[in-house]
Amino acid sequence: MNAKATPHLEFAPPKPPGAGRAWAVAGIAHAILFVALGLATAWKTQPQTAQAEAELWSAMPQAAAPKLQEPPPEPEPEPEPEPTPTPKPVKPTPPPPPAPDPAQERLDAQIALEKKKQEEKKKNDKLKADKEKAEKAKAEKAKAEKEKANKDKLAKEKAAKDAKEKEAKERDKKKAAEKAAAESKADAARAEAMRQENLKRMQGMAGATGGENATGSAQKSSGPSASYAGRLVGRIKPNITYPGDVVGNPRAEVEVKVGMDGTIQSRRIVQSSGNKAWDDAVLRAIDKTEVFPKDPDGRIPPVIVLGFRPLD
Repeated sequence: MNAKATPHLEFAPPKPPGAGRAWAVAGIAHAILFVALGLATAWKTQPQTAQAEAELWSAMPQAAAPKLQEPPPEPEPEPEPEPTPTPKPVKPTPPPPPAPDPAQERLDAQIALEKKKQEEKKKNDKLKADKEKAEKAKAEKAKAEKEKANKDKLAKEKAAKDAKEKEAKERDKKKAAEKAAAESKADAARAEAMRQENLKRMQGMAGATGGENATGSAQKSSGPSASYAGRLVGRIKPNITYPGDVVGNPRAEVEVKVGMDGTIQSRRIVQSSGNKAWDDAVLRAIDKTEVFPKDPDGRIPPVIVLGFRPLD
């Protein structure tokens, strides 16, 4: 087949240039190698030394004297043979390259193309895996930062809440202390008022108006009149709100401390009725009343004990 008529395949490698020159150089090199081997293996001839002997004859037979025996010459040493050069191995002539097979070239091209595609696919898969790994690490980092921010926020909120609760407790404690101080001041004022009243009574003992059986020390009785406690109970009872039923008719006694202007300052159960709901209803009614009226003599006792029964 003519080389010029052979179509060039799309993926086949081009033919190397100068193939004829290469074959000529290879032939010359092989010829020189064969000549050198022939010269190296030729035998060299050795020179031979010949010995000749001559005998002389006379006219009369004479017995010859014994021949002088000369010692035999020492044999000449044989020359050492020259070493035979080792022949160089003859390299076998490489066979000519086979003619290119178009089908094989197409197959090789397809294999090379498939191999290239596989390498590109592996490269793309590695890039994709690296990208996914980086995105996953970024997402985990963002999640950890968000959780940390939430924890910090919750910690700050808890700290603010604790601070508010502490402030509220301090405020309540301060209010309780102020209330206790006010109550203490009111008690001191009442005690001072009673002391002043006792002083006045002691000063007016000479003009006392009590009966023969009176045991007081004032000029006249300072306690409430007999009807004053009933008037107070009648004023408080309409404010009692008690929706439940009471078994029996228990009595609840309440001690009420009153200011000089009739304002109720404090109240407490001195004897419970046995029904806490009734006791609480009475206390709420006293708080709702707020102010006590004056006794007919124009005075208001600072402390008075009142009794309440649900059926009275």
